Amino acid sequence: MVKEIIINASTTQTRVAITEDGNLVDFFVDYPENRRMVGDIYLGRVARVLPGIKAAFIDIGMEHDGFLHFSDIGDTTEQLQEMLGEDDSDIDNDDDENGNGSQHKRIESKDDNERPALTRLKKGQDILIQITKEPVSNKGVRVSSSISLPGRFCVLLPFDNKIGVSKKIFDYKERRRLRNIARSILPRNYGLIIRTVARNQKEESLQDDLKNLLDTWKDIQQTIKNEEPPSLIYQDLNTTSSVIRDLFTSDISKVFIDSRKLHKQIKNYVHLVQPGLSDKIEHFRSTNSIFDSFKIEEQIKTLMGRKVSLPSGGYLIIEHTEAMVVIDVNSGRYAKSKEQELNSLKTDLEASREITRQLRLRDIGGIIVVDFIDLEDEKNRKKVYDELRKEFRRDRAKVSVLPMSDFGLIQITRQRIRQNIMQAMKEVCPSCMGTGVLTKQSHLIYDIEEWLGKYKSVAKERSLIIKCHPTVAHKLKEGKIQFLTKLQFKYFLRLRIAEDESMPLSKIRFISKKTGADLTEEVS
Repeated sequence: MVKEIIINASTTQTRVAITEDGNLVDFFVDYPENRRMVGDIYLGRVARVLPGIKAAFIDIGMEHDGFLHFSDIGDTTEQLQEMLGEDDSDIDNDDDENGNGSQHKRIESKDDNERPALTRLKKGQDILIQITKEPVSNKGVRVSSSISLPGRFCVLLPFDNKIGVSKKIFDYKERRRLRNIARSILPRNYGLIIRTVARNQKEESLQDDLKNLLDTWKDIQQTIKNEEPPSLIYQDLNTTSSVIRDLFTSDISKVFIDSRKLHKQIKNYVHLVQPGLSDKIEHFRSTNSIFDSFKIEEQIKTLMGRKVSLPSGGYLIIEHTEAMVVIDVNSGRYAKSKEQELNSLKTDLEASREITRQLRLRDIGGIIVVDFIDLEDEKNRKKVYDELRKEFRRDRAKVSVLPMSDFGLIQITRQRIRQNIMQAMKEVCPSCMGTGVLTKQSHLIYDIEEWLGKYKSVAKERSLIIKCHPTVAHKLKEGKIQFLTKLQFKYFLRLRIAEDESMPLSKIRFISKKTGADLTEEVS
């Protein structure tokens, strides 16, 4: 299998694509105005403590306060509070080996009486936290008080004495070798997680990486002494740099970059941390777009659509809702075999492979419900379930899959760290406000007439301005005798239309001509 990383840099954004045999399997977009926040460390202040939901809200200077669940309060927080000069901090913890700024020691409290420390956070208390999930919709960031610093080969855990090795390193002897190296190079009062990319690396490489992380932690400690909350203490790498740090492994055949400046930066970084891979980095020179040359642009277009085609003629419909993502599997016109069960099984297996790919590409997290084509045979249902689980092993995010129900539904939860691609690249439509449907013009006219009928009974003014979209205004002016004229005679009101292209098609505002006041809400 040929794996490649293709990087397209422009003045407004940097796009990173990872391909396997030419097929797009991962896609990242780095915007200057919407930078990656996972891994950033803030000195915050406790804004609210809500024992009822076992959470606290931390003021870190953003529009919404950070959400700190009690399960994300680590044992190391006590030492971190002492570093801030706080002697009465309280805490619990979390464990994770992904090295992306997430917590590393969690003990979910089942009884507040057993762990009273969980409820002793005080309003106004200073606290050092790290972002573990970016804001989604109207929700703020999720944070943890367990600090971790990811490097190329390892993740440093200040005030933690545990040593871990990535679960993706399966060889027992290699795991033992790396664990012994970690014990020999790690200072007291620190923990370390060995990352997958450290497989078969020399002790010197791990030692150099650890030294850089320790220097970074010392800089953080020094910065804290000179800052007042809320303030940003440490900013993790941007998306492009983090992809190179985390995903540029020995199984990557080539890295192609179309920017001379970015090519030089990445090559220098890789030459410093892992010189053996620097020869794989190439500067792409061509008059054509790099994404067009590698046929990535056409694959990206499928990320934006709700319909995704399958090889045998079936297709997926992907719908985003507030609470979950729903995927419907359809057979289309595929009917190669007369046996319906075999047709359905083939389509469902193809859908399983494509669903896992789409979830990775679109970076969809949270709850996902998939409606597969009904299968009568329990063995066939298990084949679909097993296929999904097999494909999800390649996913870096944590995924849980439940067996297929009697209704042909499979429920999936996937770790959500940042906004998905649709949220990052698209804006809410100003016409439909994200619903995907518009109110019929005939119904809008009915709404206008109903409002005027109610207004007449309480009216103090006889001259109104109807502010609406030009499309609605055109409808009001239709006919030999304009509908607007009919409304004036019917309700004995003077009505004038004010067209406003910025208004949504489904919104109408009624303005007083005399005072300019908005009267729309006066009538219910």
